[in-house]
Amino acid sequence: MTRDFKYLIAYIGPLSTIIGLYLGGIWSAGVVYVAFFIIPLMEFFTPGTTENFSQAVEEEKLRSRFFDWLLYLNIPLLYGILVYYYYRIGYTPLSNFEIGLMTVNVGVITGVIGINVAHELGHRVTKSEQLMSKILLLPALYMHFFIEHNRGHHKNIATKEDPATSRYGESLYAFFVRSVCMGYLSAWKIENKRLAKAGIAAFSWQNEMLRFQIIQFTYLALITFLFGWKTMLLSLVIGFFAFLMLELVNYIEHYGLERKKLPSGRYEPVQPIHSWNSNHEIGRIFLYELTRHSDHHFKATRKYQVLRHFDESPQLPYGYPACMLASLIPPLWFKMMNERAMTYRA
Repeated sequence: MTRDFKYLIAYIGPLSTIIGLYLGGIWSAGVVYVAFFIIPLMEFFTPGTTENFSQAVEEEKLRSRFFDWLLYLNIPLLYGILVYYYYRIGYTPLSNFEIGLMTVNVGVITGVIGINVAHELGHRVTKSEQLMSKILLLPALYMHFFIEHNRGHHKNIATKEDPATSRYGESLYAFFVRSVCMGYLSAWKIENKRLAKAGIAAFSWQNEMLRFQIIQFTYLALITFLFGWKTMLLSLVIGFFAFLMLELVNYIEHYGLERKKLPSGRYEPVQPIHSWNSNHEIGRIFLYELTRHSDHHFKATRKYQVLRHFDESPQLPYGYPACMLASLIPPLWFKMMNERAMTYRA
């Protein structure tokens, strides 16, 4: 149990965000320094671990509610950060420089403890945890992710039918536009198909995508009412940086990997070779084991604390944060990854 407390490291993210909002000045960027400077530097000097738990230890960790509460507490943390940000923006004197850095700061953490934790909870089977997932997706204005990811991406991963799988030789910027636009449209199609199968009209309260739009519009209207339209516009920027974090991760997680199409016309089953992994432990903890992505796709309901390493899984050369930074420079990314990707495309 003592070793489990290492997951408290994940709270360094929201803590650094709060400190940045409080201190202002050059420190306004908060979590950006932790996520994209400190962690990549530490991971460069610390090797990853391929250790997996024994069956007995795995069962013990699955019984522990400690890991669940670590996720649940991100809800009050995230919304507390947002309220503090809106207060700082609306009621304290700040330079445009500080406002810009604080907005990026909050946008990044909205991706890290908002979308990322929502991703984990969205795969849970209980209605309460799925509701928590949607609550965490709201500030990112990306509630459709709950539908497209669970019922689209996990079905179509590593195929051209999946907007969230980056193709070999595709730059981050081309991928970003395609994934954001096609992912949103895909969520509508998936939900409309579900309703049609049940004999329910697409334009009805039963359409969850329609409900998501109303909820997100109401959220923005409430911010406008409480803090003014300028702050509402900044909340849109926060949402942009939040789903930018998501799409950066999407880009590196499946880059260039493809599932073979069988003679039947179906794709081969999803295997550990269809996702890129990183075993660097600091990034794993910071992102609630998101970086052990192969096992997540192999069995989506497996909880984060017991995700496994597979020897056959493709391994990223560096941790997620460093690879996310590298992906921003396409020539560097292609030089770093194309040869590796070709190994798994043969």
